[in-house]
Amino acid sequence: MFWIHGGGLVNGSIFNMPPYNGLDLAAYDVVVVSTNYRLGPFGFLYGDREDAPGNVGFYDQLLALKWVRENIHQFGGDRDRITIFGESAGSISVSSQILSPLSKGLYKRAIMESGAHLYNKDRDSLNKTEAVSEAKQMAKQLNCSETEDWLQCLRKVDAKDILKLEKSISTPVFGTEFLPVYTHKALDDHLLNYDIDLMSGLTRNEGPILVDLVLKQINLQTVDDFKKYVKVGDELYHGLDVQKVSDFYLNGVNTSSPAAIRRAYTDFFGDLMMNCPTYLFAKHLAQIVKNKHNVYFYEWTYQSQYFSKLMGCDEATMGICHGAD
Repeated sequence: MFWIHGGGLVNGSIFNMPPYNGLDLAAYDVVVVSTNYRLGPFGFLYGDREDAPGNVGFYDQLLALKWVRENIHQFGGDRDRITIFGESAGSISVSSQILSPLSKGLYKRAIMESGAHLYNKDRDSLNKTEAVSEAKQMAKQLNCSETEDWLQCLRKVDAKDILKLEKSISTPVFGTEFLPVYTHKALDDHLLNYDIDLMSGLTRNEGPILVDLVLKQINLQTVDDFKKYVKVGDELYHGLDVQKVSDFYLNGVNTSSPAAIRRAYTDFFGDLMMNCPTYLFAKHLAQIVKNKHNVYFYEWTYQSQYFSKLMGCDEATMGICHGAD
């Protein structure tokens, strides 16, 4: 079993959470491998040239996966029974390996725990032109001019200064070698690695902790506040109809209650970021494989006291939080 950790493609490590060490799984006669990979701009900056192809964090995962395929028999593993699995950004990474032609044949099964690459059906989350613009804007913030070799300039910048930037580049780029076509087209035209079994799923209440992690401290008091924060999702999902979204999620909600408005927003944010992408990715894959392979889907409804303390998730007020699985 090949584990890919989460953290929004911005932070995280196989060393920063005790459950990631694989001991529990290894006790059940499983060979567990986990890998680190480059994050933020170090892993996902795109420069539209050979030495800055974008998605290099995914290439790191791919390299580790190839190593496992070639060497796992030395550790008692079976190269023909590799399962890749991950949670949150790790799950998004798994979906990326499923989408990439470079990963074909390297694994037999996949497990996606809350997360998938699935955005607006009509366009990419970030096209190459936008990605280059984003990278050049970052370079400008670090005093690298567009008129010079801005990538070479960036390579001389102290990594700590890059990490200090308020907004981190972390969005994978489609139309590249690793992700040649965006997800909807890949699913429609069967341009993905569908010769696998898949288990995918979600926690019952994905939204509350995601709002805290992604948006930090937000002030949701009124319907206007709700609409304002719906627009935040437009960065990834492009073309959100704020009025339709508001009408749907605020239907039957006591809009004079800030607590009720916040609950409605966390429902929306959980659906946007995790529930819909994860479910629809699995559903489309199931339609492709039909009876040739198995696709399973679960809803996680158990919250351990250990996880509650680790993540600061109060089940009474937040439910079964993102990450509980």
